[in-house]
Amino acid sequence: MTADALHTQRDHARFLVETKKAHYAFTVKKNQKGLYKQLRTLPWQKATAEFYNRSTGQGRLETRVVQALTVTELGVDFPHAAQVAKIVRHRTSVTTGRRSRETVYVITDLTSRKASTERIAEIVRLQWVIENRLHFVRDTAYGEDASEIRTGHGPENMAALRSFAINQLRATGHTNIAAGFREMVRAF
Repeated sequence: MTADALHTQRDHARFLVETKKAHYAFTVKKNQKGLYKQLRTLPWQKATAEFYNRSTGQGRLETRVVQALTVTELGVDFPHAAQVAKIVRHRTSVTTGRRSRETVYVITDLTSRKASTERIAEIVRLQWVIENRLHFVRDTAYGEDASEIRTGHGPENMAALRSFAINQLRATGHTNIAAGFREMVRAF
Protein backbone atom coordinates (compact mmCIF):
# COMPACT_ATOMS: atom_id res chain seq x y z
CA MET A 1 0.00 0.00 0.00
CA THR A 2 1.24 3.45 -0.83
CA ALA A 3 0.13 6.57 0.98
CA ASP A 4 0.97 10.22 1.14
CA ALA A 5 2.37 11.90 4.23
CA LEU A 6 -1.04 12.24 5.89
CA HIS A 7 -1.19 8.46 6.36
CA THR A 8 2.40 7.99 7.49
CA GLN A 9 1.34 6.81 10.92
CA ARG A 10 2.83 4.11 13.11
CA ASP A 11 -0.59 2.54 13.75
CA HIS A 12 -1.21 2.32 10.01
CA ALA A 13 2.09 0.51 9.49
CA ARG A 14 1.35 -1.96 12.29
CA PHE A 15 -2.18 -2.59 11.00
CA LEU A 16 -1.02 -3.25 7.45
CA VAL A 17 1.87 -5.57 8.33
CA GLU A 18 0.48 -7.35 11.40
CA THR A 19 -3.22 -7.57 10.59
CA LYS A 20 -3.48 -7.44 6.81
CA LYS A 21 -0.11 -9.08 6.05
CA ALA A 22 0.44 -6.27 3.53
CA HIS A 23 3.44 -4.09 2.71
CA TYR A 24 3.62 -0.33 2.92
CA ALA A 25 5.54 2.52 1.29
CA PHE A 26 4.78 5.81 3.06
CA THR A 27 5.96 9.27 2.14
CA VAL A 28 7.58 11.16 5.01
CA LYS A 29 7.43 14.94 4.94
CA LYS A 30 7.86 17.60 7.57
CA ASN A 31 4.46 16.87 9.17
CA GLN A 32 6.29 14.03 10.96
CA LYS A 33 9.02 16.29 12.38
CA GLY A 34 10.87 13.73 14.49
CA LEU A 35 10.80 11.00 11.87
CA TYR A 36 11.67 13.44 9.07
CA LYS A 37 14.69 14.70 11.03
CA GLN A 38 15.78 11.14 11.80
CA LEU A 39 15.61 10.16 8.10
CA ARG A 40 17.31 13.35 6.95
CA THR A 41 20.29 12.65 9.23
CA LEU A 42 20.83 9.04 8.11
CA PRO A 43 24.25 8.29 6.57
CA TRP A 44 23.14 8.93 2.96
CA GLN A 45 26.75 9.10 1.79
CA LYS A 46 26.88 5.33 2.44
CA ALA A 47 23.90 4.58 0.19
CA THR A 48 25.03 2.06 -2.40
CA ALA A 49 21.82 1.83 -4.38
CA GLU A 50 20.89 4.76 -6.60
CA PHE A 51 18.41 5.26 -9.42
CA TYR A 52 18.27 8.22 -11.77
CA ASN A 53 15.28 9.14 -13.92
CA ARG A 54 14.43 12.05 -16.19
CA SER A 55 10.98 12.77 -17.62
CA THR A 56 8.91 15.51 -19.17
CA GLY A 57 5.24 16.20 -18.66
CA GLN A 58 2.79 18.72 -17.28
CA GLY A 59 4.91 21.54 -18.67
CA ARG A 60 8.08 20.64 -16.82
CA LEU A 61 11.29 18.68 -17.04
CA GLU A 62 11.81 16.57 -13.94
CA THR A 63 14.88 14.71 -12.78
CA ARG A 64 14.62 12.30 -9.87
CA VAL A 65 17.50 10.79 -7.98
CA VAL A 66 16.56 7.97 -5.62
CA GLN A 67 18.92 6.61 -2.99
CA ALA A 68 18.05 3.85 -0.55
CA LEU A 69 19.40 2.61 2.76
CA THR A 70 18.64 -0.53 4.68
CA VAL A 71 17.61 0.76 8.10
CA THR A 72 17.08 -2.37 10.16
CA GLU A 73 20.37 -1.72 12.00
CA LEU A 74 20.14 2.10 12.04
CA GLY A 75 17.53 2.41 14.77
CA VAL A 76 14.83 4.09 12.71
CA ASP A 77 11.80 4.55 14.96
CA PHE A 78 8.99 3.25 12.74
CA PRO A 79 7.24 -0.13 12.90
CA HIS A 80 8.58 -2.81 10.57
CA ALA A 81 10.80 -0.32 8.67
CA ALA A 82 13.36 -2.16 6.56
CA GLN A 83 14.36 0.46 4.03
CA VAL A 84 14.26 4.21 3.52
CA ALA A 85 14.58 6.03 0.22
CA LYS A 86 15.61 9.62 -0.30
CA ILE A 87 14.11 11.14 -3.43
CA VAL A 88 15.50 14.42 -4.70
CA ARG A 89 13.36 16.00 -7.41
CA HIS A 90 14.73 18.74 -9.63
CA ARG A 91 12.04 20.47 -11.70
CA THR A 92 12.37 23.01 -14.48
CA SER A 93 9.33 24.74 -15.95
CA VAL A 94 9.42 24.45 -19.74
CA THR A 95 7.68 27.82 -20.20
CA THR A 96 9.34 29.98 -17.55
CA GLY A 97 12.63 28.18 -16.93
CA ARG A 98 11.99 28.42 -13.19
CA ARG A 99 13.76 25.71 -11.22
CA SER A 100 12.85 24.04 -7.95
CA ARG A 101 14.23 21.24 -5.83
CA GLU A 102 12.37 19.05 -3.35
CA THR A 103 13.57 16.24 -1.12
CA VAL A 104 11.15 13.64 0.23
CA TYR A 105 11.67 10.38 2.04
CA VAL A 106 9.85 7.09 1.62
CA ILE A 107 9.82 4.53 4.41
CA THR A 108 8.88 0.94 3.67
CA ASP A 109 8.84 -2.50 5.19
CA LEU A 110 10.08 -3.89 1.85
CA THR A 111 13.69 -5.05 1.88
CA SER A 112 16.11 -4.09 -0.88
CA ARG A 113 15.60 -7.55 -2.39
CA LYS A 114 11.87 -6.89 -2.75
CA ALA A 115 12.12 -3.23 -3.75
CA SER A 116 15.13 -1.80 -5.54
CA THR A 117 15.58 1.97 -5.84
CA GLU A 118 14.01 1.75 -9.30
CA ARG A 119 10.99 -0.09 -7.88
CA ILE A 120 10.61 2.46 -5.07
CA ALA A 121 10.63 5.26 -7.66
CA GLU A 122 7.91 3.41 -9.58
CA ILE A 123 5.81 2.89 -6.42
CA VAL A 124 5.98 6.61 -5.61
CA ARG A 125 5.02 7.58 -9.17
CA LEU A 126 2.06 5.18 -9.07
CA GLN A 127 0.80 6.94 -5.93
CA TRP A 128 0.62 10.17 -7.95
CA VAL A 129 -1.22 8.43 -10.78
CA ILE A 130 -3.93 7.50 -8.28
CA GLU A 131 -3.91 11.00 -6.84
CA ASN A 132 -4.18 12.68 -10.24
CA ARG A 133 -6.68 10.28 -11.83
CA LEU A 134 -9.05 10.01 -8.89
CA HIS A 135 -8.66 12.36 -5.93
CA PHE A 136 -7.80 15.46 -7.97
CA VAL A 137 -10.65 14.73 -10.38
CA ARG A 138 -13.13 14.17 -7.54
CA ASP A 139 -12.22 17.54 -6.12
CA THR A 140 -12.11 19.56 -9.34
CA ALA A 141 -15.11 18.01 -11.12
CA TYR A 142 -17.28 17.39 -8.07
CA GLY A 143 -15.99 19.91 -5.51
CA GLU A 144 -15.25 17.18 -2.98
CA ASP A 145 -13.03 19.31 -0.74
CA ALA A 146 -15.81 21.93 -0.42
CA SER A 147 -18.45 19.34 0.49
CA GLU A 148 -20.27 19.99 3.74
CA ILE A 149 -21.23 16.36 4.21
CA ARG A 150 -19.30 15.46 7.34
CA THR A 151 -21.32 13.15 9.57
CA GLY A 152 -21.77 9.41 9.80
CA HIS A 153 -20.93 7.47 6.67
CA GLY A 154 -21.90 10.40 4.44
CA PRO A 155 -18.36 11.35 3.36
CA GLU A 156 -17.40 7.75 2.46
CA ASN A 157 -20.68 7.18 0.64
CA MET A 158 -20.33 10.36 -1.39
CA ALA A 159 -16.69 9.54 -2.24
CA ALA A 160 -17.82 6.11 -3.45
CA LEU A 161 -20.57 7.66 -5.58
CA ARG A 162 -18.17 10.20 -7.08
CA SER A 163 -15.63 7.47 -7.86
CA PHE A 164 -18.37 5.34 -9.42
CA ALA A 165 -19.47 8.25 -11.62
CA ILE A 166 -15.89 8.93 -12.72
CA ASN A 167 -15.33 5.25 -13.56
CA GLN A 168 -18.59 5.12 -15.54
CA LEU A 169 -17.57 8.20 -17.54
CA ARG A 170 -14.15 6.66 -18.26
CA ALA A 171 -15.80 3.35 -19.26
CA THR A 172 -17.86 5.23 -21.87
CA GLY A 173 -14.73 6.80 -23.37
CA HIS A 174 -14.60 10.18 -21.64
CA THR A 175 -11.06 11.35 -20.98
CA ASN A 176 -12.08 14.78 -19.70
CA ILE A 177 -14.27 13.97 -16.70
CA ALA A 178 -15.56 17.52 -16.19
CA ALA A 179 -16.65 17.71 -19.85
CA GLY A 180 -18.23 14.26 -19.62
CA PHE A 181 -20.07 15.28 -16.47
CA ARG A 182 -21.44 18.42 -18.18
CA GLU A 183 -22.51 16.31 -21.17
CA MET A 184 -24.38 13.87 -18.93
CA VAL A 185 -26.10 16.71 -17.05
CA ARG A 186 -27.30 18.23 -20.35
CA ALA A 187 -28.66 14.83 -21.41
CA PHE A 188 -31.11 14.88 -18.51
